[in-house]
Amino acid sequence: MTEEATAVRRGRPPQTQEQAEEVRARIVDATAAVFARHGSRGLSVAQIIEQAGLARPTFYRYFGNAAEPLHAVLEVSNDGLVGGIGAALEGTDEPVQLGIRLIDAYMDWARGHGPMLRPLFAELHDPSSVVSAYRERAIEDIRALVRKSFDELGRRPPAPLDLDAALHVCEYIVYRLAAGTEPGEDPDPVLASEARLTMIRVLLVTLGTRDDLAYAMELPGIFPDV
Repeated sequence: MTEEATAVRRGRPPQTQEQAEEVRARIVDATAAVFARHGSRGLSVAQIIEQAGLARPTFYRYFGNAAEPLHAVLEVSNDGLVGGIGAALEGTDEPVQLGIRLIDAYMDWARGHGPMLRPLFAELHDPSSVVSAYRERAIEDIRALVRKSFDELGRRPPAPLDLDAALHVCEYIVYRLAAGTEPGEDPDPVLASEARLTMIRVLLVTLGTRDDLAYAMELPGIFPDV
């Protein structure tokens, strides 16, 4: 037996691509769980490997530090938000329905984050947190999607301040929902429904026209009866 063959025999069996992807996903999932409990500042390799049930050398085979899998978590989060809104805006060419679909896509994204939503929102406006940079990227992508939708409708793009006001109010409302629940719990359905209506009204007032408001007035439940 050659020296090379002996080394292969004594070493660990080579890992398949599928096995490697499974371990990497396990680390990323563990990172999301630790981030949900402690935020980015409480994130450490020790906590991640304990959560994942892996040895430290295994972790370093895939990532160089605790921040790297967090980047993967945030990348998936951003892609889910922007992708969901992009798909929603392609579903109709009626302006008010476009706004409603955007809100619903945002709410669906938020529901999918569970306990991770609280630290995510807590660090959105913290320039020293990696979360803040991802948030800015997502907001800029959403701005571009909204402007593109207005252009396709043949409408003048919204004023930058109006658009940012609408997006930031919606962001704040979802944050309020997340902050008012215990980790792992879903928001109260009644409060979630009220939050959705508030966001729809904000979009109508900041980005809509008189025709949009007239259309929305005929929709059941959007505005309360006098």
